[in-house]
Amino acid sequence: MAKLEKLVIASNNQGKLREINALLAPLSIEVIPQSNFNAGEINEPHDTFVENALAKARHASRCSGLPALADDSGICVSALNGAPGVNSARYAGEPKSDERNNLKLIEALKNNSDRRAYYYCVIVLVRHADDPQPIIVDGSWYGEIIDQPRGEGGFGYDPYFFLPEFGKTSAELSAEQKNLISHRGQALTHLVEI
Repeated sequence: MAKLEKLVIASNNQGKLREINALLAPLSIEVIPQSNFNAGEINEPHDTFVENALAKARHASRCSGLPALADDSGICVSALNGAPGVNSARYAGEPKSDERNNLKLIEALKNNSDRRAYYYCVIVLVRHADDPQPIIVDGSWYGEIIDQPRGEGGFGYDPYFFLPEFGKTSAELSAEQKNLISHRGQALTHLVEI
């Protein structure tokens, strides 16, 4: 694959944009949010992370005329048969709300001792909107859900996602530390290797 000079990120999520920017900075690729091309978010009607990520990447590439990267990620909770999963961002309905999503998750787990969970991320890179061979990578990050939020960093479910090996939630990690070990960090590292 030829070296990329510009890459559109198919997201308007500021947390994701910061993480992706930080992880791709060493490659000297100009990272441009899709909002610079008036590309709004598209629906994510699919039941899998990979289908949603591919649809978002193709949309951003079509709107910008540039290669595009999209991720679809979420938190999967064992006791909830993998929910919220692909519905993580809208778990508590519209409009999107991290606070309402977290409250719904804690309520769903209130009588359950199984708190195992993992973040999952699929990243798709398309060289153009109709790329027949998109590059697809993924990453998983294991932890458990706690009842009380801890930490000020991150976004989404991070204040409730506890990492026993660190004795901290994802929201208590530095951005640099999170980027090294997170589901998105793992997937982007694999993408960079490819």
